[in-house]
Amino acid sequence: MMMDSRGQVSLEYLLILAISLILLLVFTLPLTELTIQNTMDVSDAMNMKSDLSKLSHAIKTVYGQGQGSRQSVNIVTKQSVKLNIDNDHASCNLKLKGGSSKTVKENYDSNLKKTSIPLGKGSNTIIVEWPVGSYNMRIYKK
Repeated sequence: MMMDSRGQVSLEYLLILAISLILLLVFTLPLTELTIQNTMDVSDAMNMKSDLSKLSHAIKTVYGQGQGSRQSVNIVTKQSVKLNIDNDHASCNLKLKGGSSKTVKENYDSNLKKTSIPLGKGSNTIIVEWPVGSYNMRIYKK
């Protein structure tokens, strides 16, 4: 009677395939997680840069229109941050997923005094105004 060894060969191929897939997953999952974290960090930084650009545009508009003008800007953040305002730029330090931080900065011309505004997680409304009879513009959180 002749023995058929095709079942053993199929089982060996299945075991080799299973071990190969396990090794592939062990090495690719950590790399995928790192890639996703880096992508989310870039996305958060670009969103904050966009929000600072909107704020910069509002500051330039109020500065250009002069006394009596006012603009409001809605900024949505995924984390609590401190918005640093100077007379020529606005900046913010973002905490990245890896534990490091990134400074996002946007330049403009104005007569704002140096200040910082804490922004909470979620929606924040920032008011930029130049009161009538005042030499300096004001910026504050509503």
